[in-house]
Amino acid sequence: MNSSVDCRLCAQELPSALERKQPSNHVCAVIVAGGNGVRFGNPRGKQLVSLCGMPMVCWSVLACDRAPSIDAIVLVAPPARKQQMLDAIAHNLRLRCPISFAQAGRTRQESVASGLESVPKGYDIVAIHDGARPAVLPQTIEQVIARLLKDSTLEGAIAACPSVDTLKIVENSLIVSTPDRNLYWCAQTPQVFHLRALYNALSAAQREGYVGTDDASLVERYGSQVACVQSPRSNIKVTLPEDLVIAEALLERRFSEESRLGEGIRPS
Repeated sequence: MNSSVDCRLCAQELPSALERKQPSNHVCAVIVAGGNGVRFGNPRGKQLVSLCGMPMVCWSVLACDRAPSIDAIVLVAPPARKQQMLDAIAHNLRLRCPISFAQAGRTRQESVASGLESVPKGYDIVAIHDGARPAVLPQTIEQVIARLLKDSTLEGAIAACPSVDTLKIVENSLIVSTPDRNLYWCAQTPQVFHLRALYNALSAAQREGYVGTDDASLVERYGSQVACVQSPRSNIKVTLPEDLVIAEALLERRFSEESRLGEGIRPS
């Protein structure tokens, strides 16, 4: 896709529209980038596929780095790709936050557990984010963190958006029922938790052989409350090759608008 805006150059200069005016809430981001790219069809892993001039994982790292409440980043990656990701980040980004690496596990759940073990001491809140959600906004990350912090009854809060599609319960290719879509939200990341709550939920799931479809499902299962924070539908996960085209268009449009308005283009 051709573009009049060099997204990579914008990213190098982009501290985001959010200024660091308020004190940090001491949150560590854990970016999970351990997928093997089977559905995407790339044996190198989709996280290193070029997106608007940078490897895709760099966009997720950049968004977390630009969120004022994030103070540290843990990138969970396969050992074989660690150096490639390190080189990609060093070449493309000027980061404010320190970044460290954790070894990816066989499953996403194991990768998140590995990431938690690498969170620096002193952090009580973690923001789990998919390395394959490159279009997340720093503002979205901040809103999810704020939702958790303002309600002491919560152990977690997640980015999500209400379902806009009609949903069907299907068995053997036959429709069984059509539930009320107003009750359904599509879960995204970041998913933000008190570290101890997520750690306990992961430990319980491991003991009992339970595999959840996202981190929130583990914490819910453990009996804790998790809130949804409405976020843009543009916060897509790149799973299939056609998703990359959508993500590229979203990023190009965003930086075109910011360049036109003169927003967020100041040196770090």
